[in-house]
This record gives sequence, structure tokens and C-alpha cells, in this order.
Amino acid sequence: MDTATSAFGSSASPAGLQGVVPRLTRRVAAASGKTTTATAPFTGASLAELPESSADDVAAAFERARAAQRSWAALSPPERAEPFLRFHDLVLERQREILDIIQWETGKARRHAFEEVYDAACGTLYYARQAPRLLRPQRAAGAVPGATRTYHRRAPKGAVSVITPWNYPLALPVADAVPALLAGNAVVAKPDTQTALSALWAVETAIEAGLPEDLWIPVIGSPGEIGDALIDNADYVSFTGSSPVGAEIAQRAAGRLIGFSAELGGKNPAIVCSDADLDWTVDGVQRASFSNAGQLCISMERIYVHESVYDEFAERFADSARGMELNADFDYTADMGSLTYRKQLDRVAAHVDDARTKGAEILAGGRVRDDVGPMFYEPTVMAGVAPTMDACAAETFGPVVSLYRFSDEDEAVAAANATDYGLNASVWTRDTARGRRLAERIEAGTVNINEGYGAAWASYGAPMGGMKRSGLGRRHGSEGLLRYTESQTVASQHFVGLGGTPGMSAQTLSTVMTASARLMKRFRIR
Repeated sequence: MDTATSAFGSSASPAGLQGVVPRLTRRVAAASGKTTTATAPFTGASLAELPESSADDVAAAFERARAAQRSWAALSPPERAEPFLRFHDLVLERQREILDIIQWETGKARRHAFEEVYDAACGTLYYARQAPRLLRPQRAAGAVPGATRTYHRRAPKGAVSVITPWNYPLALPVADAVPALLAGNAVVAKPDTQTALSALWAVETAIEAGLPEDLWIPVIGSPGEIGDALIDNADYVSFTGSSPVGAEIAQRAAGRLIGFSAELGGKNPAIVCSDADLDWTVDGVQRASFSNAGQLCISMERIYVHESVYDEFAERFADSARGMELNADFDYTADMGSLTYRKQLDRVAAHVDDARTKGAEILAGGRVRDDVGPMFYEPTVMAGVAPTMDACAAETFGPVVSLYRFSDEDEAVAAANATDYGLNASVWTRDTARGRRLAERIEAGTVNINEGYGAAWASYGAPMGGMKRSGLGRRHGSEGLLRYTESQTVASQHFVGLGGTPGMSAQTLSTVMTASARLMKRFRIR
């Protein structure tokens, strides 16, 4: 292994990270004294001992968060935005440290870790700029024009649970916690234990930027120990993870009549049209399929290619996959990094082996690469994947993609939509208008044209989320912030009461109101 150095020393040993762990874990709500171990995917060595929270710790964290939230909510939206404008700058200034932490925790290539740094900074900046406008009280038409003055405002929910997974341990906690905080809430955040340090780094950096203590409180623990407490003590729940777990959380939240939003799984399709620029498309589909070793909810796993360009695309795409650089270095030389969990490596290998056994053709990859590191798997391209194979419909969540031929657009759209998922999709064509027509027929929350996922994801002013079993609600855009608020209407009555003038009979009032309704329609007052 190349011994490129990180901010913590040689890439062959995570020992230098140990000095950072006490600094990052000191804000975890954990009084039990229990600890758990995170390991380094690059090496399999112990990475960090992390404190474990109990259900009681979670309940206590919510009490602290609610106490802090009251004074935070009393600030104006521009005042609440100030720490996050500074947070944006600190993330960019200190990116070397957080890039190293992300790589140690996840095993991803540095280029893919940088996507998280960019997203955490720029997504935060979007909301810091836009929150004052989005939260401004809005006037509304009153019951009686001129006599009823009405406005509606956005009030914070209170204390929000933000539950995030391991695959994007900086980007996802920030993307969900920051708008909740800007809306005037406090956050109790549960990152995945394996990748908790990245989320803890974000909390520490936000507090250094001026966010008051106890507004963003992290807890660490197994779902079996603290999962229920995160739902039962919250005023709203934001979750990113698998569809089955999301359904369970939704049921528990519904029992308490609290709000819930979720980004869940995907089996995302790409459609390569007959007129696609193959140089552009091969490069873009490679990134869409193998970014973060395919451990990306919005990555491509199904590629539908028009029969007129299928053979050329398949050959060129397989060649590009075979040519990708795999390494565990702390620089930008790797095209793809490691898988994060052993169970994920096992799932990837099982899907490929099942397809191979049942007759699929392996065009590229298909092997564990333990010569590079304990959880590396080659970028894999398959053809002839049939419905009887596990890789056909189930989310693999790894560096595995299947190619399919199509002859007309209706066939491609039908195949793309033939899934319970509907998170992300892409269309590749030189004709943008054609691409948009196709995109609008695909049942997915986001569709990219001539890009795999980044164009839609990083359009922070537009909502991002899933249809069907891929989720509820949206992050990004106005919805990504306003989901954390309650809408309150305030109306005041002036000059004349809604019961008519003193002494007016009910019959006379009804006659007057009927005439008023007709006049308001005629003159477009309503």
C-alpha cells in the first residue's frame, strides 16, 4: 500500500486519529460508560472507541435540547443564520482534516469524500441565505376584504430527531440538521456508529462558528437500544436509510401524530438514447455507478441502452470500469475506494455470484480485491441479468451495474418504472428537450439529463426525495426547511363583525353575504 500521509500521519495506520477522538466525542450524550469500536475499512484495524448512549441518555438529551431551543427560536432568522455563514467558511478552510476522517471511517476515495465537503458547505450556505426569506410571515386574503387582516407564519416544531446512515457521514447529517436549526428547532442527531466522527466534527465546527451549546446534540448507539427513544421524545423525525426501517419509523411516528420525512432506498435507472454522446455518457455513467463504490442511494444500478449504440457503449463502459484505479491512499489518485462494512461486501459478492451462476455475463470486474484492502470489490458491469437474479430488482448498494438493451422509448420508460423504488434516474441524449420529455415520464423524485446524480442533488433550491418506496417528503428547496415548521395563521377583524351589525337578523346576514360573494367573484376580489 502507498504510504501517502494524511493530516493524522501515515495512511497505513490510523493511530494519529486517536488524538482527535476525545475532542470530537465530548459532546455525545452518553452517561452509561459503555463504549463501542469503529474500525478502518482500509485496513480492518481499530479506528476509535466511541461512547454509547442509552435510552435514558436520549431522553435527557431532548430535555437539554428543548431548554436551549426556546431562546434560539426567539432569535430572528437572520440572527440564526449568522453561525452557518461562518460554518460554510470553516468547512472549506479545514477540509483536509475532515477529508481524512471521512476516508478513515468509510474507506471511500478522496474525490468522493470531497463531494461531502462541498455539499456540507454549499448546502449550508443556500439555507443560511434563504432561511430569512422562507420564514418571513406571509399575508393572506382575509375573510372579509378590508375588514379581516390575515397573515401566516412558520413556527418551529421544537426538538427534531435526525437519523443518518454511514455512507455520507458528513453531508447527510448537515443537510438535515442545518435547515432544522435555521427554522428555530433544536436537533438530537444519531449518526451511524461506524461513521460518527464525521458528524461529530460537524457539530463541533458549528459550535465553534457560534451555534449555542445543546442545540445540536449527538447520541451514539444501536437502533435496538436507542431507536424508540429517538422517536418517542421527538417533535419531528428526519430519517435516511433503508425502506423497511423507514416504514417502521413511520408507523411509530404516526402513532404519536408527529411529522416524519425520509429518503430511502433506490434501484436507479439510466436511459442511454441512440443520440447520446458516448464519450460524455461513458464518463458520466461511470461516475453515476461507482461513486463511493456504489454506496449511494441515488447511484445508477440499471442502465438501459438503445440497441443501436448498445454494443459500442457496453465495450467502452466495461473498458472504463476495468481501467479504474483502486487504492487506499489519502490523495486524489483513486477512482474508487473501499466498501465500508463487511456485510455490504458480502451482499455485493452474493449478488454478483448469484447472477454469474444463473447465466449473467460479467463484462468487467466481479472479484473481491483483498490485495488492495480487506473490503475492496472491483467495479462490476454485468449483462444478461434476468428477473430470477437477486441483482435485477433488489438494491445492491455497491459497485455493480447491469446493462439492458431497448428498442424504443416506451420500452425504456416502462422498464425504468418497473420497480417499487423511485428515487433518482438519468437520461443521456444530445437533445435536451427529448431528455426532458423522457424525464417527466419516469417515476422518480429527481431525474438528471446528461448527468447521473449531481445536477439534481446540488440544485439546492429544488426539492430532492423519492417516490413510491423511496421515501416521504423532501430535503433541499423550500420543502427541506419548511418541513421542520408548523404553519400558524393569525387573523384580526376590523370595522365590522362577522356576525353582522348589531340587531341584524340571521336571514338578512345570509342575504348580504350571498350578494357579497357574487360581487367578489364578478370583480375578481376572490
